[in-house]
Amino acid sequence: MPDLAILAKHLAYQFTDISKLEQALTHRSVGSKNNERLEYLGDAILGYLVATELYHRFPQASEGQLSRMRSNLVKGKTLAIIAKSLSIGDFLILGPGELKSGGFRRDSILAGAMEAVIGAVYLDKGMESCRLLVQKLFAERLAQLTPDSIEKDPKTRLQELMQSLKQPLPDYTLTSTDGAAHDQVFIVNCIITSLKEPTIGSGGSRRDAEQKAAQIALEILEDVADKHHSATSHE
Repeated sequence: MPDLAILAKHLAYQFTDISKLEQALTHRSVGSKNNERLEYLGDAILGYLVATELYHRFPQASEGQLSRMRSNLVKGKTLAIIAKSLSIGDFLILGPGELKSGGFRRDSILAGAMEAVIGAVYLDKGMESCRLLVQKLFAERLAQLTPDSIEKDPKTRLQELMQSLKQPLPDYTLTSTDGAAHDQVFIVNCIITSLKEPTIGSGGSRRDAEQKAAQIALEILEDVADKHHSATSHE
């Protein structure tokens, strides 16, 4: 097993009980004693700490702006990037199947481990230590963030477009889930009443698939609107 004291040094955090960090790095492919519960705890704590930081840092920001900034900071891709910067993949404890398939490089596993580490720090020394760690991990991103710097995601933009047109909101349906448990692909239909066919999105999570289906629907609707505008402007 890699020396976890090295990872603790990367985190700039000294564990009272290093076994908590070990559990945070243990993927479910190893067995029943894994990091899933710590991941659940860390996810909730991270969301709370980031929301609180944003609330105080941006007193003039609207609820929507705060939500978009929080989502951008705590999403899986961001957490995976932070985990890679800490070399967390080098310390993951994986089952044989995940080792063979390169699980130590997979964003979903890295993001989950990052959340689990935050949960482990909370159990080790409490919320204040967690807050200091989160501020350190997200310092550069927080410094660059502004309420207007985060574009609304496709699902939000599509919903707002439907509301402005006084049309029914989009309906998302999961049509299939393919692949092995550690590498699934989700297929989602986005149904818009004004479109003859549903748009189809695929992704490594249902959320990603929904966002891609929404993006395709937006592009079609915007193209139709552009053509309509062009036709009417030449009349």
